[in-house]
Amino acid sequence: MRFLLIAFSICVLTACQLTKQPETARTVEMYNREGDMVGTAKLSEDPDGVKVKFEMEGLIPGFHGLHIHEIGECEPPDFKSAGNHYNPENKKHGLLHPDGPHIGDLPNIEADSSGKVDTEQTINDATLLEGKKNSLIDKGGTSIVITAEPDDGLSQISGDSGQRIICGEIKDDKDETDEEEPTNPAETEKK
Repeated sequence: MRFLLIAFSICVLTACQLTKQPETARTVEMYNREGDMVGTAKLSEDPDGVKVKFEMEGLIPGFHGLHIHEIGECEPPDFKSAGNHYNPENKKHGLLHPDGPHIGDLPNIEADSSGKVDTEQTINDATLLEGKKNSLIDKGGTSIVITAEPDDGLSQISGDSGQRIICGEIKDDKDETDEEEPTNPAETEKK
């Protein structure tokens, strides 16, 4: 009897291990207008939304606007292929707007004196789970876009934040192939 109970427990645990769990983390490669990889954004599911850890270099020192855009495409040099800010709840733009913000509105990021960014932010009320409300990967995905100037937090429709200078695609990993990944310059210098 004891043997059967142990064997049954092992079978149940093995079946649980084989069941595919939804992917709740991914790494997004970030590219500049010239098509050079400048770093990564590591996304992970969080109780408040999606946590994002940015590691990038090559930016002009100072503050830059940061937004999630509605289309998972980053065609250089202007990244207009990413569409507008991700706004599934049809709110006004800006973290300071009384009728906002878009889910895609994030606080500005700061590049240090050498042009590096090493920071973490949360995309509130978003998810990486497919088929859920405010999913960043449904319908072809979304994009992370960094702009030349800081977002003023209020101006419509995009915070007067200037040109799109860096972009990364947040997509469902199902379509990826086993291509060789480019080297992340932000990680190379750490080693």
